Amino acid sequence: MVVLVTGAAGFIGSHVVERLLLQGHHVRATARNIESASFLKEFQVGKGSALELIKMDLLDAPSVDAAVAGCSEVIHCAAVLMVGINEVQSDLIDPSVQGTMNVCNAIEKSDTVRTIVHTSSVAAIRSSFYTNGHVFTADDWCEDASAQINPYGFAKAEGERVVRRFVDAMDEKVRPRLMTIHPSLVFGPIHHKRHLNGSMAYMKHFKGRLPFVLNSHLNFVDVRDVADAHIAALTKGPNGKRIVVHTKGMWMNEIGIELRRLRPKTAYPTRVLPKWLTVVMAMFHPKLTVKAVKPSLGRHVGYDVGTSFADLGMTPTPIQDTFLDGLDSI
Repeated sequence: MVVLVTGAAGFIGSHVVERLLLQGHHVRATARNIESASFLKEFQVGKGSALELIKMDLLDAPSVDAAVAGCSEVIHCAAVLMVGINEVQSDLIDPSVQGTMNVCNAIEKSDTVRTIVHTSSVAAIRSSFYTNGHVFTADDWCEDASAQINPYGFAKAEGERVVRRFVDAMDEKVRPRLMTIHPSLVFGPIHHKRHLNGSMAYMKHFKGRLPFVLNSHLNFVDVRDVADAHIAALTKGPNGKRIVVHTKGMWMNEIGIELRRLRPKTAYPTRVLPKWLTVVMAMFHPKLTVKAVKPSLGRHVGYDVGTSFADLGMTPTPIQDTFLDGLDSI
């Protein structure tokens, strides 16, 4: 049994690979840049485990075909972050949509894949325009996004639709098992400094020198829970289900207060930056834009996980472990 993990050098993908190896699986891990994924070779290997590290580009169909060939399970973690995006269509939407289509085509050609676990996001669930305080569930879809409005939500929702249409169109006799995993912001211990470019940038903020936090509400989950959910979904849970993996929602100043409680000798920031000053800061920040920051300030949503954790036989990691392990790894 060979388990393919795409995007294996990413934050989620690397934790999936680490856990699969500990459990004795033969893992074929893909990355666009092999050198950037070399840290995977340092993971502890359990009895019977093996690691193949191969180069794959989601938009290069032959490389995707070669990666999928002979695999029995596919965990499709490869994704693009919003950070550093220059062209929305080519840098974000195409990898999410056309890239997923290439994976599906490769699965059809291989005729060996029996299970697909697709990494989606709560962004595929949360609508672009929402009532403050609204609670979303796995039954919801991001229907109002586009390349111009909420491109990340659009890319995640369209990518999920691609894989679902593909599986639904297959003959029942050969149709693979499909589960989609929808994490909120992912916090926890990092394996590589590149993992600070995504959601862990929020945790990195608390390690910095800035004495303030944004008036932002963060819904989060432990990366180890996300990885365990992917692996459990290979065999557990109702076929076809959307699994929302989410632990808690907190305002950034609440996180600072909790960190001060956990480590009283450290002055973690808790003072909230006024909205007008945040907007001014976004104008000059290299990774922020007013368009991205302004709509969410002072607003929040929630997520009802339903039976997701119970379906997979899991218990969420305590937020204290998520925070401290994440900060220590930074």
